[in-house]
Amino acid sequence: MDNPLVQLDPGLFFWTIAVFLTLLFLLKKFAWGPLLAALDERQAGIRKSLDDADTAKRELAEVQAKASALIGQARTEADAILSEARADGARIRQELRDTGQKEKEALIRGAQQQIQQERDRAVSELRQEAVELSVMIASKLIRRNLTREDNEALIDDALEQVDTNRVQ
Repeated sequence: MDNPLVQLDPGLFFWTIAVFLTLLFLLKKFAWGPLLAALDERQAGIRKSLDDADTAKRELAEVQAKASALIGQARTEADAILSEARADGARIRQELRDTGQKEKEALIRGAQQQIQQERDRAVSELRQEAVELSVMIASKLIRRNLTREDNEALIDDALEQVDTNRVQ
């Protein structure tokens, strides 16, 4: 065992422990403080990020709730507007039907009045023609003394004249 690394040397042992403790003291004073401070800072940053994430999550939930409420309100308003539009449409349709019905009745009344006037005029014309025919027959009868055959011929002749007057 001639290997110096395996042999126990009290001087080397002392200096190894002294260097170790000195290095431990120096590391504690100069390295661990900043390392621990950096770790604490990092931990605080992570905590802050997590808190910010929680806050953002809560705010997002609030915004979603408000958006849902607004959407619900908008749907309610849209339904109300549609209901009102349907009611207005039904009212306008009914008004148009009523107006159309009134116009139709007015047209029918006007047509009936016009038909009545035309009928009255036609009856009046027929009466006038009958009067004229009667006057004509009477004047012809007065002019000559007629037999039964002459009378029938006279009536046929008058009827032909009436038919020709109607055609014209």
